[in-house]
Amino acid sequence: MSAQEYDVIVIGAGPVGENVADRAVQGGLTTVIVEAELVGGECSYWACMPSKALLRPSEALAAARAVAGSAEAITGELDVAAVLRRRTEFTHNWDDAGQVGWLDSAGIDLVRGHGRISAPKEVTVTSDDGTVTVLTARHAVAVCTGTSALIPDVPGLAEISPWTSREATSADHVPASLTVIGGGVVGVEMATLYAALGSQVTMIAPSGILPRMESFVGERLSDALREAGVVFANSRPASAHLGVEGRTVVLADGTEITSEEILVATGRRPRTSDLGLTALGLSGVSDDDWIPVDDTLRVADTDWLYAVGDVNHRVLLTHQGKYQARAAGDVIAARAHGRPVDDAAWGTHVATADHAAVPQVVFSHPPVGSVGLTADEAERAGMRTRVVDYDLGSVAGAATFADGYAGHARMVVDEDRGVIVGATLMGPGVEEMVHAATVAIVGEVPLTRLWHAVPSYPTISEVWLRLLEGYGRP
Repeated sequence: MSAQEYDVIVIGAGPVGENVADRAVQGGLTTVIVEAELVGGECSYWACMPSKALLRPSEALAAARAVAGSAEAITGELDVAAVLRRRTEFTHNWDDAGQVGWLDSAGIDLVRGHGRISAPKEVTVTSDDGTVTVLTARHAVAVCTGTSALIPDVPGLAEISPWTSREATSADHVPASLTVIGGGVVGVEMATLYAALGSQVTMIAPSGILPRMESFVGERLSDALREAGVVFANSRPASAHLGVEGRTVVLADGTEITSEEILVATGRRPRTSDLGLTALGLSGVSDDDWIPVDDTLRVADTDWLYAVGDVNHRVLLTHQGKYQARAAGDVIAARAHGRPVDDAAWGTHVATADHAAVPQVVFSHPPVGSVGLTADEAERAGMRTRVVDYDLGSVAGAATFADGYAGHARMVVDEDRGVIVGATLMGPGVEEMVHAATVAIVGEVPLTRLWHAVPSYPTISEVWLRLLEGYGRP
């Protein structure tokens, strides 16, 4: 057993942990990362990067087919083997040597193994070969362990080895048929992907498609998925079993759905088992549960423990976790050096945007982008709101972008402050438009000033002018 001391210990080397460590090092602190799997984490190898690499070829093909002139040049279908090879290139064949090299260049040490908090400011790491290393932190321990797929408690389901997002994004073949349980982001993106790759896809989504977004999104995307050949079942799974013809899900209404593979996409659970949290005796903090934090990402009743990214359950998105990580790494360094902490709303050391300014893109066909509050969320928050909708296909830039362009845009306005608090865009190309709405919402730009933000013509961004016209000039 060896012992080492650092200013900061980070448990988890995904994008969140990497950013906490990097900001701490830039703040003048010695830092070590503990990782039991691949440096780079879920996003790099089983989520964001491989899924988007897989989805892009079918999106590009659809875009080419949607424009006269290029459509006539399309003479073939997707090359499935090439699509899978492209994915594997983005994951570096699940080899983290490049990420490890980045840690070294950034001055961040790495200890491989399972980390467990064995005492305040102490982490005991057990490697695969049984080697034990005790790490001590002078200032902080940051838990950045993320989440894993949640398998619902459906009798027989776990026993038939269903796919989770990991298996879906790392598959070496395309199943002839796939049943997707869940209508959230993972379910929608993977149904989109495998339908495009040739699978017969059935979605079990009794709560609808993307139910947390504006209602028009689920309605329109359901139609698009049906056009792509996806079949919907709206009853809940009651049991599952393995048979000679494949994996079967039995629904509550008695319907049986058999497919080669089943993908479970019903949510996430925190990766906090055997972290030693329960033994710390902190209120509301225990193993196998989410870790509550304040806006500086610090756990209550401690001056040393932080939980950053998905594991704190504030926002389960990689980019938002990295945003939290920058705030956490900076505030750890500030506190370590006795510098002032800027923890007022929108300050340097807080993650204020988590509350009502979160951007998100769903890489479906067509894609969906949103930021801030939905109309219902704004109303529940007690705001006096006005909702403005516009047919995105009526914008000149959209008409030139794709023949027969179909899409929709909505902005939600806080009438009392005269600012946008939510925006949702749906249609080809909107994924690159979300940040404009994010800037307007985070900056609380008055609508009177937004009239002077002139969109270039002809682009899809002209929809912002149309939304403002729909609202009416003050």
